[in-house]
Amino acid sequence: MGALVPGGVLAFDAGNSKTDVALVAADGTVLGTARGGGFEPQKIGPVAAVAGLEPLVRAAAADAGLQLGDVPLVQQISACLANADLPIEVEQLTAVFEDCGWAESVYVTNDTFALLRSGVDEPRGVAVVCGAGINCSGMLPDGRTARFTALGKMTGDWGGGAQLAEEAFWSASRAEDGRGPATALLTALPTHYGKSSLAGVIEAFHFGEFPAERQLEAGPVLFQVAADGDTVALGIIQQQAEEIVAMAVSALRRLELLDERVTVVLGGGVLTAGHSVLLDRVTRLLADIAPKAVPRVVDVPPVVGAALLGLDHTAAEASAQERLRAAFAPPPAA
Repeated sequence: MGALVPGGVLAFDAGNSKTDVALVAADGTVLGTARGGGFEPQKIGPVAAVAGLEPLVRAAAADAGLQLGDVPLVQQISACLANADLPIEVEQLTAVFEDCGWAESVYVTNDTFALLRSGVDEPRGVAVVCGAGINCSGMLPDGRTARFTALGKMTGDWGGGAQLAEEAFWSASRAEDGRGPATALLTALPTHYGKSSLAGVIEAFHFGEFPAERQLEAGPVLFQVAADGDTVALGIIQQQAEEIVAMAVSALRRLELLDERVTVVLGGGVLTAGHSVLLDRVTRLLADIAPKAVPRVVDVPPVVGAALLGLDHTAAEASAQERLRAAFAPPPAA
C-alpha cells in the first residue's frame, strides 16, 4: 500500500529553540505546516525527542485534511535536526524515524543542511549558521559533504549568541576591576537590565532574580555598543566574523570550491538580525580569502531547505522547487 500523499515529503527543521514541520506534495504544493518547541535528543534521548514531534506531524496532517493511520503519510521524510552532529546520532535518529512509519523512506541530517539548501537552487554550496551557537556545512550534487562536529570549544568552535553574551559580560567585568581595557559595555549592560551597576546585574543572575536565559540579551547590547564605535565590542565582533569566514573557507577548501563561483549561505539569529557591523566584516573577509564566493543571507525559513532536500530525494521536477519556494516567499515590500 502506498503513501497517503504519493511522492510527498514530510520535512522537519528542528532547532534548539523551535521546530517547523511542512507536509509537501510531489509537485511542491505545501499541504500543511506546524510549529513546536525545540529538539534536544542529547538531553532526553532520540526516542523521546522524535516522539515529541508526533503532535506536530498530526497537526500538519490535519492542516492538509489528513490523519495519521496504518499507512505511511508520505514517500520521504527529510529531517534536518539540531544536535544530529555525530554519525552515531544520525544513525540512531534515522532508526527512530523509520520505526514511526510516517514515510516509506527516511533521510536525516544536521539542520545546517536545511539552511544551505534553502539558499541555493541546487545542492551545491556552503552554509554557516550563527545563532545560539555556530556551525557550518557544505554539499555537492554528487553527494559529497563537508561538516563540523560543532560541540563547542572542545571541537574548535567559537561564537554564536551564547558566547557573544558571555564575552560581553567578561569584557565589562574586566573593565570594571582593571584587568581589561575600558568599554562602554560597563554602563550599557546595567542600563539594559535596569540595574545601577554591573555588579547588580551579576548578583541578579547569581541569586536567580533574572533567569539564566536572559543572559542572551547581552548579545544585542554588544552589537549596539560596537555600532557606536566601542573598540572592545568591535574586537569581539571582528573575532566572530573571522570565525564565520574560517568555517566557510574550510568547507569550501574541503569541497574544492575555493576557486569557483559558489554561494555561501548565512543564517541563524545572529546573522539574520541585520547587524551591518558583523555582516560587513564577514563580506570583506570572505572577499579577501575566497573572492569568487557570494555571501547570501537567507530570506526564507530553513524548513524550505529541508523540504527541498526531500524533493531532491524523490527526484521531483524543477517546477516543484519553484512552487515550494513561492509558498514561503516573503511578502513584497510596501
